[in-house]
Formats: sequence, C-alpha cells, structure tokens
Amino acid sequence: MGKIRLIQADITQVDADAIVTAANEALCGGGGVDGAVHHAAGPELLAECQRIGGCPVGEARITRGYELLATHVIHAVGPAYVEGDAQEAALLRSAYLSCLRIAEEHCLDHIVFPCISAGVLGFPVEEAAVIAISTVRDWLSTHDVPRIVTFCVYSDDDEEVYRQLLAS
Repeated sequence: MGKIRLIQADITQVDADAIVTAANEALCGGGGVDGAVHHAAGPELLAECQRIGGCPVGEARITRGYELLATHVIHAVGPAYVEGDAQEAALLRSAYLSCLRIAEEHCLDHIVFPCISAGVLGFPVEEAAVIAISTVRDWLSTHDVPRIVTFCVYSDDDEEVYRQLLAS
C-alpha cells in the first residue's frame, strides 16, 4: 500500500515525479495554483498545453514540468462549486482518479496534489479534502502506483483540516 504525506509548501517548489495543478478547461494557466505553476514552469508549459487543446471537467492531462523541480505536471480540471450537489462531488472525485490513472500509466512513483477546486472554484476546503483523501486512500488500497501521494497545502488552516482528516 502506498504512503500518504502532508506538507505545507509552495507546490511549484516541490520535487516529485509530478505535481498536480488545478487547471481550467483550456489548460491556459490563470490564477491561483495554476497561474503559479505556469509562471514557474516557463512559457514552454503553455505551448504544450495549447497543443493538447483543452480538457473536460473531471479529467486530467499530463505535460512535462519544464523549469519546475517536478518532472511532470498533471493538469486536473475540477468542478466549480455552485449547488454543492452530488454531481460536483462526483466530478471532483473523477478529477483525482484521472490524475491517479495518469500516474499509474506513466509509472510515476510520487505525485503531489493541491486541494483541487477549493479557492477560486469555491469548493469548501473540508469538503474537497474529504473527497481527495478518500479517493486517494481507496486508490492506494488496490494499486501499487503511485507509491507516494503528497497533499500540499498553502495555509495553516488548510494544513489543520488535512491533518485532522488524515488522522481519522
């Protein structure tokens, strides 16, 4: 069974096989984590994303990491939180599963997740974290790759939410 870790850091500074970014459907950067990842990776990342041509909500795509410490970037498109309904939760779970499938397909031993769909997309951090942690735990119980999944949070408050959920 794989390991789950928690760190508080700038995800663009994390050394791993892949970092995940909370992308938009056009994969064109923007604000929040995705803007920071695109900025740190350099213009080649945007050029590769433009060649991919987008990604539907609930799915993910992989690119090289370019100027990042991470070898790859997995671009996960999570849903916006509007109604708080089951469809939004299912799409968020699907985005995490898509990332994990990509990691398995590319034999990536260590991937790092931000809290997808929290922040500008409005998912409450605790609700998004519950979905993230349960999805990753379920995956790791039946798959060998990735071997290490790290949740990377930015704030003290988010770290406390994840720490409590991981302890339960």
